[in-house]
Amino acid sequence: MNAAPATPDVARLTAGVLAGDRSLLARAITLVESRKPAHQEAARALLQAVLPQTGRAFRVGITGVPGVGKSTTIDQLGSNLTAAGHKVAVLAVDPSSTRTGGSILGDKTRMARLAVDPNAYVRPSPSAGTLGGVAAKTRETMLLCEAAGFDVILVETVGVGQSETAVADMVDVFLVLMLPGAGDELQGIKKGIIELADLIAVNKAEGEAAIRARAAATEYRAALHILAPASPDWSPPVLTVSGLANEGLDKLWSEIERHRSVMSANGRFQAKRREQQVHWMREMINERFHERLVRDPAIRTALDDRQARVADGTLSPSVAAAEIAEMLGL
Repeated sequence: MNAAPATPDVARLTAGVLAGDRSLLARAITLVESRKPAHQEAARALLQAVLPQTGRAFRVGITGVPGVGKSTTIDQLGSNLTAAGHKVAVLAVDPSSTRTGGSILGDKTRMARLAVDPNAYVRPSPSAGTLGGVAAKTRETMLLCEAAGFDVILVETVGVGQSETAVADMVDVFLVLMLPGAGDELQGIKKGIIELADLIAVNKAEGEAAIRARAAATEYRAALHILAPASPDWSPPVLTVSGLANEGLDKLWSEIERHRSVMSANGRFQAKRREQQVHWMREMINERFHERLVRDPAIRTALDDRQARVADGTLSPSVAAAEIAEMLGL
């Protein structure tokens, strides 16, 4: 991964990103991922500078349990899109290394075709302990890729915990991949994942598994009838696909584009983008408060003290919270 410069040259990085320079794009992304205060200040200036050239890409979130074939499907779908003239960026949220906190960086080997495609850019990001494994800077990375000219952004989640909700809040359309014949076909409803889905695709529908995939798709279609759709204008379609055999992916992309057309026509597409912008701002404010809790020695000492007293029952959580909030000026 490219190291962030000691003294970031924001003007050079801005020009490089807008020119589509892949090396400088990588350095810019590393800059926004950095936790150093000087780098964060430079990153904010960079993001503000490229802002007019963002927001033009189509943002697609893709999730599914480990083993469902996300990377294989994304590799093939992305290759289909670049062959059709698109520029595709894949932001694959990698599980952080438990020893270093860095990214395992397996995505470029799991997406072999896109990794060498001149019209694609694959960026693994360390989850860094953020909610559900979603990289802390995925949103900012997405903006940089848009400014660099990528018109389709695919965001892959690790498919665990609450990462689905976090990704659904940063994309235009949310695709859930399911396994055929995985046992409990309605397990997704128990997790609430189907309620988030704009589209459902039962993957690995090749060979003998095709029959099980079609049966699973029928189960999901029936299940969707008991759920209120997120929009009165859109009922999530359930498709069968094979990322490995490149079957059904053209139909899948057609449905993804149809979703954009429907949501644009009823105004929901634009409204969702506006809501996401405000949501991102609020999250960043919360992040700044958390950073102060971590970085300010006096507050960190007070926090450790209050935590210990709350744990041993000598201080109520509400009083402890109020005392820390007062130190923060709240």
